Amino acid sequence: MLSKVTERRSETELTQTSRGGVLYVVSSPSGGGKGTLIRRMLDVVPDLSYSVSYTTRAPRNGEVNGREYFFVDQNRFEEMIASGEFLEWANVHGHLYGTARSQVENEIGAGRDIVLEVDVQGAASVRRLRVDSVSIFILPPSLETLRERLIARGTDSPEELIVRLRNAPQELSQYSTFDYVIFNDQIDRASTQLASIVLAERARRSRQEALVQDVIQRFKTN
Repeated sequence: MLSKVTERRSETELTQTSRGGVLYVVSSPSGGGKGTLIRRMLDVVPDLSYSVSYTTRAPRNGEVNGREYFFVDQNRFEEMIASGEFLEWANVHGHLYGTARSQVENEIGAGRDIVLEVDVQGAASVRRLRVDSVSIFILPPSLETLRERLIARGTDSPEELIVRLRNAPQELSQYSTFDYVIFNDQIDRASTQLASIVLAERARRSRQEALVQDVIQRFKTN
């Protein structure tokens, strides 16, 4: 007879490998707080990886190549486009951003969940390509709060700040195309909601059918 510890381990492994991984797409206007919320979620939700995107923009203070982004020049990015290495890519505020197809497919194929942080253009592309993805929109409380957050992070020139704020209303109008919306007025509550979405999606009956059938079979054989 299997020990309880072994049974718990086997059920965890069965859940991960049988249901397939889930792609979570998190988006917001620049300064909406999606990066902060994702980092908090990764600290508390087990077995969840982060898709590191590629970009042609320069690293900001404190950013590390391969952690926040893979920083590449325009020529390399265009080579990756031509060779079909991106699941999606977009020109956002004058810089190119793209999601590596291989990382997402490898994680999902291995039964592991992965979270993708993208702008609304990228989110739309991913939803078209992967209709089984779960999309989450982070809603900032006001334009003034968005402006304050962008100024506080100190990474944008005055010209870039104007562009980001000018594009925000159009980006906000896309909220209705997402599965979930999180109002990011309080970071603790918003990060808890984000983590709760992932945990709730994992509990969906349709994602656990193989595990359920395995447990039912144990009842029949005992």
